[in-house]
Amino acid sequence: MTVQTLSLLLSFAAILALTAIFLRVRLRAGAAKDYAPVQRRAYRFRAILFWGMVLVGLPATVWLLRITPYAAAPTGAQVVNATGAQWFWDLDRTDVAMGEPVEFNVTSTDVNHGFGIYDETGRLVAQVQAMPGYVNHLTHTFDTPGTYQILCLEYCGLAHHDMMTEITVTAAGGTNG
Repeated sequence: MTVQTLSLLLSFAAILALTAIFLRVRLRAGAAKDYAPVQRRAYRFRAILFWGMVLVGLPATVWLLRITPYAAAPTGAQVVNATGAQWFWDLDRTDVAMGEPVEFNVTSTDVNHGFGIYDETGRLVAQVQAMPGYVNHLTHTFDTPGTYQILCLEYCGLAHHDMMTEITVTAAGGTNG
């Protein structure tokens, strides 16, 4: 089971639990009750819920966040400067070596764009935001040679669907720079 699948299942369970609670409250909203016993039960339930979130939620969060896609940029990385504009990407190089870190310095000249790198099967392998006036750094090591598509992930206007370019990943030592 992948981390994404587990996250989906946990989110779905939480949504079902909240739905059940809201339905229960809605169905019992008209019933007249003495305030003191209701308050005592509510405070006890709130304490149980709090400690449940601490004991279950905190370890689950740490476990789910243990794998992050963001690694510190190693020295000697290949550098690709990418600039997004409506509706194209401008890369200062389009060939990189497989198995060596690539640092993408991504910015935009106009509006926010999503810089998404897709492998030949259409799987998203890395992403970062392209924002005007700011350079985001994305470090990724390609482990498979081939042609990777770079698509915009953030709707940026009428020709957003045409905002794409390619980067070629070659066997180590075969890059142009």
